[in-house]
Amino acid sequence: MSLSSRVTMAPQGPEVSRLIHGVWRLLQDPQGAGVQRVLEKIQTCLDCGITTFDHADIYGGYQCEEAFGAALRAQPGLRQRMELVTKCGIMLVNPARPANRLKHYDYSRQHIIQSVEQSLRQLATDYLDVLLLHRPSPLLDPSEVAEALQTLRAQGKVRHLGVSNFTPAQFDMLSSWLPFPLVTNQVELHPLRPEPFLDGTLDQCLRQRISPMAWSPLAGGRLLTGEGPAETRVREVLASLGQKHEALPEQILYAWLLRHPARILPVLGTNDTGRITSAVRALSLNLDTQDWFSVWSAAQGTEVP
Repeated sequence: MSLSSRVTMAPQGPEVSRLIHGVWRLLQDPQGAGVQRVLEKIQTCLDCGITTFDHADIYGGYQCEEAFGAALRAQPGLRQRMELVTKCGIMLVNPARPANRLKHYDYSRQHIIQSVEQSLRQLATDYLDVLLLHRPSPLLDPSEVAEALQTLRAQGKVRHLGVSNFTPAQFDMLSSWLPFPLVTNQVELHPLRPEPFLDGTLDQCLRQRISPMAWSPLAGGRLLTGEGPAETRVREVLASLGQKHEALPEQILYAWLLRHPARILPVLGTNDTGRITSAVRALSLNLDTQDWFSVWSAAQGTEVP
């Protein structure tokens, strides 16, 4: 089951790379986040066929978009070779946002539009391929959100819309207010988090023919280094599968997500160019059904019912 390196995210959605590079930790790179270092990582991704980059306004204390955009200003031609995803809605207490007294969510029409315009400036682009609403809010007014999103689409500033961390019910509710489809739901997906596989999240993606984005596919590294019983059990299985497939544990984990019929798009969080290159090996791994369930059962600590 060799996988294509590209996929159409939704029937009317953008074409994206099967693996996505996430920039959440861009400023934590031991080698820095200067223009040349960011360009090196961008070029590594593009050389590997990873053309989709996942941002959010809040990443790096509201500074990651700007660092990435500085690299695109240095080499503007790179923009046409990539797809940019970013998010809005979370409001952090941060010197960059002195008006925020506490962490909260804001999906007012004014904030959504202002956030997108700020992201466009910082990313040195005149459009976003996909805008995601970062987390659901109890105060989200779908009529106001729909008005903002329609305005941004009509202006050509945002080509496609999606959500992140929404339940199926929240996804359906917002969809019902929009004249165009949502193209993805970015959720936490890995063997230690079985809920999206069972609560209808991935079933909804299959029904809508959309590809979910998977953040924290390695459980924030816990699956590779964690000392809990579930992590230990999974690592034992990964070692066995690694021998069978001549692959690294993280390659097996990415392949485990890619094996799912919902066409999951893992978001890589590493700053290490070697690990970015290595991740692509997952696209050619052929985990069979029993391989997949061996990881699932290890994570749950029991065989399936």
